[in-house]
Amino acid sequence: MAEDEMQCWECNGRYSYKMADFSVYGISLGKFRAKVCNKCGDKVFSEEVSDQMDKIAKQRGLWGLEAKTKIGKVGNALDVKINTKIAKFCDLKKGREVSVRPEGKNRILIEVVAA
Repeated sequence: MAEDEMQCWECNGRYSYKMADFSVYGISLGKFRAKVCNKCGDKVFSEEVSDQMDKIAKQRGLWGLEAKTKIGKVGNALDVKINTKIAKFCDLKKGREVSVRPEGKNRILIEVVAA
């Protein structure tokens, strides 16, 4: 079997080369050449393409935004600290209104309320 006809390990579909969108934190970095499964849509990027995507993510300030934090307590409420890099990226400032809601049992979504 030729390399570009590789079988998908997830669903046994077939991969073919296509231009595929790649996003980081919901922001598109663009379309890149990838092997894409015709059944499940699994995408496989080469190491060279991955390096290119990393470079673009770094240029756009998307590299290293994820951070771990601990839940704190203020009075009777719990609080979550947001690090400076994420706050700057999301243009958060003290007093800015956000909406907080659960998304399933183990996920919390925080969205900035439009001014």
